[in-house]
Amino acid sequence: MSNTIEKIKCLIIGSGPAGYTAAIYAARANMNPVLYQGMQPGGQLTTTNEVENFPGYVDGVTGPEMMVQLQEQAKRFGADIRDGWATKVDFSGDIHKVWINDSIELHCETVIISTGASAKYLGLPSEQHYLNMGGGVSACAVCDGFFYRNQEVVIVGAGDSACEEAHYLSKLCKKVTMLVRSEKFRASKIMEERVRKTENIEILMNHDTVEVLGDSNVVHAIKALNKTTGEIIEIPATGFFVAIGHKPNTDIFASYITLDETGYIVNTPGTSKTNVEGVFVAGDAADHVYRQAITAAGTGCMAALDAERYLASKE
Repeated sequence: MSNTIEKIKCLIIGSGPAGYTAAIYAARANMNPVLYQGMQPGGQLTTTNEVENFPGYVDGVTGPEMMVQLQEQAKRFGADIRDGWATKVDFSGDIHKVWINDSIELHCETVIISTGASAKYLGLPSEQHYLNMGGGVSACAVCDGFFYRNQEVVIVGAGDSACEEAHYLSKLCKKVTMLVRSEKFRASKIMEERVRKTENIEILMNHDTVEVLGDSNVVHAIKALNKTTGEIIEIPATGFFVAIGHKPNTDIFASYITLDETGYIVNTPGTSKTNVEGVFVAGDAADHVYRQAITAAGTGCMAALDAERYLASKE
């Protein structure tokens, strides 16, 4: 551990649209924000090839390009953007203590948590290959479904989110095949009935995904196992959507910050405030409903404004 302690007025933990937007607003309010980018600088959008639904980008933009632009905008206003990630916190006292990379100790007047959430994937080598290629595999139908208009896609999942995304895709795609890994849905009855009644959704119960097939660059089919019969089938598809949940990146805050049953930070409704005074949350670390770049950016703005008002109240 370092013996040097750095005092910071506004610390932002994590990047992405939420963190960078918070940095922009905090810097413009002369809060001298310091932002640590985390283990995935730029967040989930750095794995998104095309972003076409963020306002202002008429011709669309790649996720990495958008994150670089947001980062540069924050730096232009004086935000201190740093490499590194938070490994420990202590929010038990008036001073909020955060350790970076297990070595740098920070004492912060305010903290904005924008650590996001990580999509869960099956872990198949072929799935990861096409995910890293930037096309063919996605964990967000609302983000990427547009690119598969009038095509055939496969989605794996059994909960409300999977049903919602399958129904969303059915409005865009020629056919949606839904792979449910057990013999029953985990979704609510109303959501299950919705997908069952949608004509272009085919539901295959008790099926496991075996492999994502393609020509190295483009997905063309999904290989699945019928666990009842043992039969291996190939389902024609140009897109594979994984809807088995997200894990919020909030573990290090659990001893101090109130989390819901799935690990998302609980904020005061209509604000970015957490249960700890001076600690705020932005983006997907608290949002298990929308999970969009534009909503994350909006909450980043809220967090910076809430932090500014908190500091003003202490003067």
